Amino acid sequence: MKNKNMGSAQLAALLDRQVPGETLDQAFYTDDALFQFEMDAIWHREWLFAGMSCTINTAGSWFKVDIGTASVVVMRGRDGAIRAFHNTCRHRGSRLCVGDKGKTRNLICPYHQWTYDDTGSLIFAREMPENFDKAANALQQVHVRELAGYLFICLADTPNAFDTFANVVTPYLAPHDLADAKVAHEMTIIEEANWKLVIENNRECYHCRSGHPELLNTIAEVEDVNDPRCPPEYVPKAAADQLRWDEQGLPHRLQANPQGWQVVRVPMYRGLSFTMDGQPASQRVMGRLPDFDVGSVRVLHFPNTWNHALGDHAISFRVLPLGPQKTAVTTQWLVHKDAVEGVDYQLDNLLKVWRATNDQDKTLAENNQLGINSPAYRKGHYSPSAEYGVMAFITWYLDAMKRAGMPE
Repeated sequence: MKNKNMGSAQLAALLDRQVPGETLDQAFYTDDALFQFEMDAIWHREWLFAGMSCTINTAGSWFKVDIGTASVVVMRGRDGAIRAFHNTCRHRGSRLCVGDKGKTRNLICPYHQWTYDDTGSLIFAREMPENFDKAANALQQVHVRELAGYLFICLADTPNAFDTFANVVTPYLAPHDLADAKVAHEMTIIEEANWKLVIENNRECYHCRSGHPELLNTIAEVEDVNDPRCPPEYVPKAAADQLRWDEQGLPHRLQANPQGWQVVRVPMYRGLSFTMDGQPASQRVMGRLPDFDVGSVRVLHFPNTWNHALGDHAISFRVLPLGPQKTAVTTQWLVHKDAVEGVDYQLDNLLKVWRATNDQDKTLAENNQLGINSPAYRKGHYSPSAEYGVMAFITWYLDAMKRAGMPE
């Protein structure tokens, strides 16, 4: 049940009584106090996917990411470096950037025009004393790392390790050259559901057969041919694809880490791309790939992203919590930087499968939330064969919550 006054002891007891293989208690999806603890324990400590570096490929370009009460500006400097800053003026705390994205030589506070350069240094503060120390009033920086075109930020003073994730994943994504791609389309949908339900829904294909007819035209429901649910006809097709990728130097084997990330190149069930007929949505091969027939590189990083990189385009997904029962899901479709809409690709064809899938997932997550809100909700049981990905996410989530310790 909802309890806005849940205390530390109650939170600790709630975490301790969760049972592996069972769904979470109702409070994990409804309670305001627990949600606020999550923001500190997970969202303000873990590495988070912020966006694609190609969206800020010129000096002075920036975009904003809001994570709960925190707001971060990610900006490319004139030296080419990408930096991230807390979106808070050092004068009296006003937001610096109020839009979602833009381009500017310097960051100027709209309140009193304090001005910061692209390194975050304070360069103008009118009517301050002569002995005022500008150097001591620079913007507070946020940790940022680029991985093959993907930008991750971390709000913690001392972030968790990132290098292993970067070193393992980069060879899978590098041939797609997403840092030098372009965004053909971006959309954000608001799901009236807890953020964990959004992630849980993504981590299983138990619902795909009935829930995603467009996606199942081409996608494989499994990531491993040893999965007992693997269609028999898919096994030789996957083996042939993987042998060819070995010869082409394209890594494909599943690499999963208990720290909450994984990468794999998955053969398509049929066709070459996520389109209704399986044919490429764009006629420009991505990056340095040998051809369109490279499957789908799937990159997952908890708590807020899953991604697909194909031969003709790529799709990034960013999840951000807006409240205990409200989540923003942003999708970007990327194509070759020289691909021309209407010539190399038709936008409707590029978007159709995942736009439909996103709408279907929104309905599924929202119905899930409504059912959990009911006084009739009781803990259920996951299917080990079909929902192992959900179980792995819940294990990671509970471990992250416990590692953070309980609030005073």
